[in-house]
This record gives sequence, C-alpha cells and structure tokens, in this order.
Amino acid sequence: MSPTLFISDLHLSETRPDITEALLAFLGGPARDAGHVYVLGDLFDFWVGDDTLDEPLNATVVSAMRQLTDSGVPLSVMHGNRDFLLGPAFASATGARLVPDPLHVDLHGAPSLLLHGDTLCTDDVAYQAFRRHVRDPAVQRQFLAMPLEARRAQVGQVRASSEREKREKAMVIMDVSPDTVSATFRDHGFARMIHGHTHRPARHEHVVDGHLCERWVLSDWETRAEYLRADAGGCTRIPVTIPG
Repeated sequence: MSPTLFISDLHLSETRPDITEALLAFLGGPARDAGHVYVLGDLFDFWVGDDTLDEPLNATVVSAMRQLTDSGVPLSVMHGNRDFLLGPAFASATGARLVPDPLHVDLHGAPSLLLHGDTLCTDDVAYQAFRRHVRDPAVQRQFLAMPLEARRAQVGQVRASSEREKREKAMVIMDVSPDTVSATFRDHGFARMIHGHTHRPARHEHVVDGHLCERWVLSDWETRAEYLRADAGGCTRIPVTIPG
C-alpha cells in the first residue's frame, strides 16, 4: 500500500520563492507515489479570499496541486491559523478536499487524529479568543465582503499586532498545553496524533490513562523543511531540500 504523506506550515509567500519551488518539487516528485497527501494547515502565509486564485503565486500552487490530483493522488487540505479562509473555489480549482479539524483517519491500520495544532495551545488565552472570533461565519462573511485591498490592509495590521504580542509572550504559552493534549487523546481514544502549528518538530510520547500515545509535530518549511511519511511500519521524517 502506498504511503500517506503529511506537510504543514509552509507559509508560502512571494518573499520566499525558494519554498514554493521546494513545494512544486514535492508535488511533482514524492507526492506522486503517495496513497494520500495531507496539508495540515498554513500552506499559505495568508489567504484573504478565493478571489485571489489568479494571482501568480496562488495560480502556480493551485496548478501544481491540480496536476497531483489529476494524476489520481487524493489531496486533503486542513485550515491553519493563517489560511482559514481557503474556500470552495480553491478546493474546486485544486481538486483537493477541505477537511475538518480535528480529523479521524486510519493510517495503515493505526487510528490517528489529525489537527493543525493551534487548538492544543490553550494556555494562550488571548489567541484562543481571537481564533473563536475569526472563525465565526458572520465575521468571515463581513471580511470577505470588503474590497480586496482593504482585506490585505486588515491582515497586515493583525499580523503586525500578532508579531508584537509574540515577542512579549513566554514561549511555553505558545506551545501545546500538556493537559489539553492528554484530554484530546482521551476524548478521541486514539494512540497517535499528528499536527503542525508550533514549529517545533518532534516525536513526543504521552502516557494517558496508562496507555502509551505518540504525538508527531510537523516541521515548518521556513526553518526545517521535511514531510512525514506514514506507512504500515510507522512514521518517518523525510528532509526536503530548499533551493539556494
């Protein structure tokens, strides 16, 4: 059976064409031999609406994803905290399936839970309040009704504010809450969790109610590019070369 591949937190932008080039190589290379490819959030550094599909960067990525799905490889995309406005037009153009967070999957006989990862960071109370606000359908409809340039300006303001706040927060607050991780394992009854968001790639072991569980944290491609390969033998990290 073909392996399942996972990536997240590429934060694609015009300022890092090298990461886009690495993604295109991945989609045209290892991904073509996969049984399924999952993007667990923050594919783009920001997404202000599906009416930007024809912009150069977006069009390039969409075309490469369409080639992958046209080749017969299923592609699933989960919203991240940067690109939660990816919508039906994006899914139609790429042939991808937009999937909920969290998502239950069977990985070669191992029931697994997939998340972007930000819902695990419950110690960051301010962020969780912001997340609830921007995920409100009414708020999203209001935002998408704004002119494109106004949307871009608002995103720029929010990101600048977020960067200032991050510099003032303790790193531990922005990482996952151990109690929330244990509660999530307990609630879903799975022994494996895969997520991104924290930019702290690692494999963690947790003992929950006497059961050994594993948590795989995906890498961000801005600092350590790799994908996670899952097959009947377990999970393996595979490095990705960033050009230049």
